[in-house]
Order: sequence, then C-alpha cells, then structure tokens
Amino acid sequence: MADTESTTSTDFQASGSASPQPASFPSVQGSEGAGSQKNIDFILDIPMSVAVYVGSTKMAIRDLLQLAQGSVIELDKLAGEPMEVMVNNKLVARGEVVVVNEKFGIRLTDVVSAAERVQQLR
Repeated sequence: MADTESTTSTDFQASGSASPQPASFPSVQGSEGAGSQKNIDFILDIPMSVAVYVGSTKMAIRDLLQLAQGSVIELDKLAGEPMEVMVNNKLVARGEVVVVNEKFGIRLTDVVSAAERVQQLR
C-alpha cells in the first residue's frame, strides 16, 4: 500500500495541475466604528456582582456560638485602611467608606490598571 501512495503523490506533483495559491482574506478596514460600538453594546447589560471587602478573621466554632448582639469581631484590616472593591471576585479598586443620604458608599481612591485586571484573568 505504501507503493501506491508514493506513486499517487509523485504523479500528482509531476502533473503540475495543482500549484499553491496565495490565501485571500476579506478586508478588515472599515470594521471599526459602528460595528465595534454594536459589539460593546451587546455586553453592557451583563450583570456583575460587586462587593466591598471590609476584612476577615478566623474563629473557632466555640467562639462563633458565643456571639450575641453587641459582640465585636476583630478583623484583619486596620482602621482607615482602604477597602477592596471586588467585581466577580476580582480586585478592581480600593476606596474609603463614605455615607451618602444615610446609606453607606465607597469613594474610589485607587483603581487597578487595565493590565493588572487582565493579568488576574489568567
């Protein structure tokens, strides 16, 4: 069977009927502009989970069961230290807690660069 394959490929090359042709691709000019705006509009309505990380601690179940109203839990963050803003569990910014119309908010003081955000995805 090896003889048949080698004979066939030799005959095909000798006939010269199939010569390599350069690949042709459609033009990409003009794809920017209105088309890219449509693409970004498509993802703008995707819901994302935003959370502000205040701090954490570890405690034994014994201590957890003894908690009552008015108990204080010591966290690993220092007072005045920036809070972390997480989007889908990825750090995107840091900020300080503020009160706006009797509700808590966060004023962003440092936004993670786009390069760092992409690095977190890997």
